[in-house]
Amino acid sequence: MSFFTKNILTKDEMDRVAATIGEVEKDTIGEIRVSIHKSRSLKNRHLSIYELAVQNFYELGMEKTKDKTGVLIYLLMSDKKFQIIGDEGINKKVSKEFWDILAMKVADYFRENKFVEGICHAVAEVGKVLKKEFPMKAGDTNELSNDVVVS
Repeated sequence: MSFFTKNILTKDEMDRVAATIGEVEKDTIGEIRVSIHKSRSLKNRHLSIYELAVQNFYELGMEKTKDKTGVLIYLLMSDKKFQIIGDEGINKKVSKEFWDILAMKVADYFRENKFVEGICHAVAEVGKVLKKEFPMKAGDTNELSNDVVVS
């Protein structure tokens, strides 16, 4: 999906996203990350947004979650695009239709220049599915940082 017209989020906006992730993750064993990239590297200029997101998923170690319940919201500012991807545990329980509908709604927020709201909406909607399909278990720990990655 495309529609980015703004630079990187402010510190307060990134803190708001991280707090939303933290709140959502209280009810699930799932892990959500938001990763914002200013531009693609020369060596990656031929990769699709999906391929870049998958590459970033592995760079962030998201495939290492115990139950394969990581979800990445990847934004590429230079291309004005984003991608939302889930690990194999998520994709066994979540339909492609869910991801498509979520992407359309997030794109609507972005078109209105409501970037933080769009990201937080995505986090909240993913959180609802994670809570239902992957509820919190005793002894679960936060496996991945909630902080927004910016590069």
